Formats: sequence, C-alpha cells, structure tokens
Amino acid sequence: MRNLHLPFFLTLVAAVSAAAGDDTAARLDKAGDVFTTITGSGGVKTEQIAAADCIAVIPGFKKGAAGIGVGFGRGFISCRKYAEWSAPAAITLETASVGVQIGGEEIDIVILSMDNARRSKLLSERFAIGSDASAAWGNGKSAHADPNAQILFFGQTKGAFAGFGLDGAILKRDESGNKALYGKDVTNSDVVDEIATPPTAQAFISKLAQAASR
Repeated sequence: MRNLHLPFFLTLVAAVSAAAGDDTAARLDKAGDVFTTITGSGGVKTEQIAAADCIAVIPGFKKGAAGIGVGFGRGFISCRKYAEWSAPAAITLETASVGVQIGGEEIDIVILSMDNARRSKLLSERFAIGSDASAAWGNGKSAHADPNAQILFFGQTKGAFAGFGLDGAILKRDESGNKALYGKDVTNSDVVDEIATPPTAQAFISKLAQAASR
C-alpha cells in the first residue's frame, strides 16, 4: 500500500517545487513571520529556544489528500555560531506518513534540535527524524512525547496548534534554495560553518535572535 502512494508523492513534490520557483526571499520572510507567530503565542518556551542548537522553520508544509500521508515543504535551518545564529541553509521536509490530526492542508512547522552532537547529521544530505534522532511534539501534549527527545517540533494551522508526528519525515538540503541565496551549489554544513548571512536573510536571523533573548 505504501508503494501505491509513491507516484502521488513524487507528483506533489514536483508540483510544489515548480510553484515555489525562485521565491526564496519571499519564503524567508514567511519563515520569519511563522517563527515569530508560533514562538510568540506561548507554544514554544523561551528556554527551549535558548537551549536549541539549530532551528528549522518550514512555512506552509503541504500534506496530501485525506487518507494519504505524503507531504512536502521547503524552509530554512540556522544553527548556533558562537554567540549568534548562522546563515540559513535551505531545506526540504518530505514524508510519506506524517500523522496529521487536523483538517487543514497546510501546516507551519518549527523544529528545534537540542543536541549539538547530531548537528553534522542534521545538516547532511538526508536526515531521518525518528531514526537519526528521537522526536517529540514540543508542547508535551503528544501521545508519543519523549522527555529525552533530541528534536522538538511545533505546528500551527489557521491560528491553532496542530498535533502531529514527524517520525519517518526526512530533512534534505534544498539545492535550488541554496543556489538562490548564495549563487552557487553549497552544502548546508558549508552555509552554517563558513558563509556570512546575506542581506536577504538578515530579518529572518534577527527574529531567531530576538526570540532566544526574550
């Protein structure tokens, strides 16, 4: 049955990628707004943000039709770089089985990585949530919440927090997003470790810093 969903999933990924085009700057602005909204509404604790090693934001994650768990979204990840946040690297979030418990077709997602030891895996070409690191819904209401989870995630749709699971979801490098931001093909590790934040991304990084210092 799972294989029957693959053509739909590939079609969804292709359609979303084509529609996204070169809207990287607009997506960065949206990601910043999403982060501010979710963190400002009380679902994310200040101490969680302050303790996070990396933060990923995926605005408008699109899930498939009812009964089909596939989904796709594009966003950005930034990690701590000394006392500041690094330049954002472009990512995609893909899954064939997100257990969304809501009726909406889009979810804004914030992911906090709490474990510096897993940073290299998180920024690799393919990071499997639930396999490479355990995950829990960050506000603790998930039936599968794990107090020792290295990944905390939060979701919001139409102003309400959404309960969902990310086990089996895959974070990948968004090659076209990085090219749009930095003018060349770069890995996410290179972005985080070596590249300065471009003017296009300054507002997004500022919102991460402001939330961590509340």
